[in-house]
Amino acid sequence: MRGAVLAALFSLPSLALTTPGFAVGTMTDAPPTPTATTTDCAEGTVWDETLEKCVAPKESRLDDDGLYEAARELAYAGRLDTAGSVLSAMSDQSDDRVLTYRGFIARQMGDIAAAEAFYLSALAKNPGNLLARSYMGQGLVAEGRIDEAYAQLVEIRRRGGADSWPAQALDTAIRSGVTTSY
Repeated sequence: MRGAVLAALFSLPSLALTTPGFAVGTMTDAPPTPTATTTDCAEGTVWDETLEKCVAPKESRLDDDGLYEAARELAYAGRLDTAGSVLSAMSDQSDDRVLTYRGFIARQMGDIAAAEAFYLSALAKNPGNLLARSYMGQGLVAEGRIDEAYAQLVEIRRRGGADSWPAQALDTAIRSGVTTSY
């Protein structure tokens, strides 16, 4: 079975090998625009436009979308602990975006089992979460579970994401063994 899956995989055209890298947490290749959160704020704080200063995430006046964008920016900058603190400040801890990023952070910190649990929770909330599928697939690649990773790639494509960052990043990981670590 594994040989047939791998043969099918390598016969597919690879968009990922000819396209630029995509930014974490998005469906495009545009990295988050650095803000004062990553250029001026100390670890553990985010920029609050309303207060015009860096504050702890729970003290900020950012709404969940603002907190999500801050978490994305921090994750892209490699500030995973602060990204996790920002996620904790979001009002809905069962939001599939929160669960997806918690999985991404766990995977980047080497806890593949916890990452997979977060991704599965995100997918239980939103089966169409292509980012969770891609990140989970990349974790599966890191564990050598290529058939399972490929199943996630097939599902991403089935859900209309064939040309999206999630599909391209997972395709690249399956083909090269190199996963997204930004």
